[in-house]
Amino acid sequence: MFPPLTERQEYILSLVVQSHITSGRPVGSKTLVDEFELDVSSATVRNEMALLSDLGYVVQLHTSAGRVPTVMGYRYFVQKLLGEFRLPYHEQQMISHQFHQARLDLSQWMQLAAAILARASHGASFVTAPHPHPNRFKHIQLISTQGRLVLMIMVLFGGSVKQQMLTLAEPLSQTQLSTAASRLNMLFENAHHDDIAGRLHVLDTLEHEIARLVMDSLRRADERPFANIYRDGLVNILDDEGTRPAVRVLEERTLLANVLHETQTADMRGVQVVIGGDGRWEELKDCTIILSRYGVMEQFTGTVAVIGPMRMPYGRNVAAVRYVAGLMSNFLGEYYLEAPRPETIDNDEVDISE
Repeated sequence: MFPPLTERQEYILSLVVQSHITSGRPVGSKTLVDEFELDVSSATVRNEMALLSDLGYVVQLHTSAGRVPTVMGYRYFVQKLLGEFRLPYHEQQMISHQFHQARLDLSQWMQLAAAILARASHGASFVTAPHPHPNRFKHIQLISTQGRLVLMIMVLFGGSVKQQMLTLAEPLSQTQLSTAASRLNMLFENAHHDDIAGRLHVLDTLEHEIARLVMDSLRRADERPFANIYRDGLVNILDDEGTRPAVRVLEERTLLANVLHETQTADMRGVQVVIGGDGRWEELKDCTIILSRYGVMEQFTGTVAVIGPMRMPYGRNVAAVRYVAGLMSNFLGEYYLEAPRPETIDNDEVDISE
């Protein structure tokens, strides 16, 4: 995937990336020797930087200027040179305390996670609501209102609530409606669309009609896995010419959903780093997205992410995303899901999009 580098070239590339992230300026050979007290000459460093430039890892914007990392340089740094980084213990404690102080409310957790990530990264953040794979039926109520009108209230696994008014062929008592709802709740507990479709033959006319509506709601929910998205920190990227186009990605639900579909594969674990829009999204060509799934594997997952310029503190931001995703996974497993604590997502791995 990458042109091979010697150990010294890797070290110099790492220093170029770190120095440029800190200063925002092109990095010269003398700067590296002085700043990092290297035991080689400026001429040696300059020759190595010229080779790194030939290989595509750094670029010289002007003839007499220093070098800055390219997209490939950043990718190599993140994948091979970044090393292990964790948030300072006091920050972990502060973030954990904020979550424990919050009410046991999923929407508040997501708002809090977005705010924490925006503040920690000095960039923008977004958090998607967790959704089942696929959506599953949990509970239904049928409430008689007037004449043939009935209010149907359906709850999906994960807490999503759907309400719909129905007009029956003939009036039914509340007792009849409750009996039908109880039978459907028993037959379809934790069922997804195809499960219900396979049991339609055992239903009477009313139950069959209600089941069709339930299936339609489940199908629509499966088609909109990123319906609820919580954002924060947009103001942090508005002043940067390179990241300003990324605001469009965060504001346009369809575009953001496309990015998530492309990057968040079903078996993805750990933290993923998408640099330069992965060559697919023009709005992200000068940006980096660091994202991770959270939740319960194969059951109920969402995404937490930060977005900012490519010149960002990767170690800190990867650590922040990993830590917040881990907290969200633990909270969902312990408090939100009505089951013994399941296996939550392990966010320790770091993957880079190619």
